[in-house]
Amino acid sequence: MKGITLLALSIVSTAFLSFTPTNKKYIVIDAGHGGNDFGAVYGEILEKNISLSIAKEIRKINENQNKYEIILTRDSDSSPTLTERTDLINRLNPEMVLSLHVNSSPQKERSDNGFEVYVQNSDVSKELAGKIYKKFNACKIEERNLHMLRETKAPAVLVELGFINNSDNRNYITSEKGQKEIAQKFVEIINEY
Repeated sequence: MKGITLLALSIVSTAFLSFTPTNKKYIVIDAGHGGNDFGAVYGEILEKNISLSIAKEIRKINENQNKYEIILTRDSDSSPTLTERTDLINRLNPEMVLSLHVNSSPQKERSDNGFEVYVQNSDVSKELAGKIYKKFNACKIEERNLHMLRETKAPAVLVELGFINNSDNRNYITSEKGQKEIAQKFVEIINEY
């Protein structure tokens, strides 16, 4: 019995001593809203579903990349609070955070369209926002005092993926083709980072 115990201890010790911690680098994708928080709504079309679908597509496209591991703040129709999201982000200490949202305006059908990028007051966040602005031909970059940007220690941007009440934007961001194209562009930005 003593020999078996020593052998087990030897195996455990060898496994422990040979273990090399990995220095994983994370990118966090925050799919805005979720659960009972629908976000922007247009008929049956909900912001929470669009943001989650694109976040999952980014993770899927990035699966074969070895540079970063994509972590989602939610990967189902759940509703973590903003504080829970930023606590997770700050524990992971990721290389960057992309918070995905869909815009809306008071008018039912809006002529405003396109991507808008909101940033932290940091050079790294502004640099990341500049890359997103160029890649998506966005309408604007603006510094905002939003919880996700203010409370996240990592470089973070909040991206409005278009206007839900603009028919061209809505058709694009709800189509499989549009979601794949948006996700692919984000993966290109991530891999250039």
